[in-house]
Amino acid sequence: MLFDESTLRKLNQLTLVASRVRAGAIKGERRSSRRGSSIEFADYRDYTPGDDLRRLDWNIYARLEKPFIKLLEEEEDLAVHILLDGSLSMNWGADEELKFNYVRRLAAGLGSIALSSGDLLTVGFLQGGQVAAEFGPTRGGVAMPRLFRFLENLEPAGQTDLNKSIQQYSIKPRRAGLVILISDLLTATGFESGMRAMLGRGSEAVLVHVLSPDELEPPLAGDLQLVDMETNQVQDVSLDGGLRRQYRARIQTWIQSTQDDCRKQNIRYLNLITDKPWDQALLLEMRRAGVVK
Repeated sequence: MLFDESTLRKLNQLTLVASRVRAGAIKGERRSSRRGSSIEFADYRDYTPGDDLRRLDWNIYARLEKPFIKLLEEEEDLAVHILLDGSLSMNWGADEELKFNYVRRLAAGLGSIALSSGDLLTVGFLQGGQVAAEFGPTRGGVAMPRLFRFLENLEPAGQTDLNKSIQQYSIKPRRAGLVILISDLLTATGFESGMRAMLGRGSEAVLVHVLSPDELEPPLAGDLQLVDMETNQVQDVSLDGGLRRQYRARIQTWIQSTQDDCRKQNIRYLNLITDKPWDQALLLEMRRAGVVK
């Protein structure tokens, strides 16, 4: 299991936040302007043959001798799409700071919140330029063990073209909803056009940008030969204080520009470093960022 029962109980008290409620298929936990079957009273209408007699207001009938049906506020479910980067660069770090283990736990936690809230959950595993594996769509807490097994069986490999993978995911007919992309964004082609495809279909999006501490501050010095773990390309470098400062400045510029691009597209952005415990990221950082409440 990806986390213990105590953490699961805490997660089950949360819900994912969508700024615009979608017309769901069944009763969930989000208030709708439509009339449905929750416990919140909304209005009355005349009884018509075939109506559920359990919704008949017998007190009104006793006073007026005319049948009225109680209309109640409906709660809608949300379609949740979690897209997980499966490139080999995600397999970086050690122990609890291994990025892929970290993002699997994030995906498991977000998926658990969705399932316990009655939301419709789909998880797409992105590798190469395609959706290499998919979980769902499904709903309900009974699906959590299957979600955990799905995530535990995933393995990072090769490169991932996020744009092509997300576009392939968006081609399949799906309900618009909340799209959560979890990635280190270490891809040559970016992610923007893929996310625009999802946004163009009426979804809203969250980008969870996960990096390891040594990607921000490499613990290296001297004459080195660097090997790209995805392409095996080799680069000789002489890493001194000046080059380290230049690297730090560039990576901070990259993070800031990514955040700015997300803001322009109305994508909620959250940068997480794997030295922060993953449960704190879920229970604290994502709440501060408005991803969960």
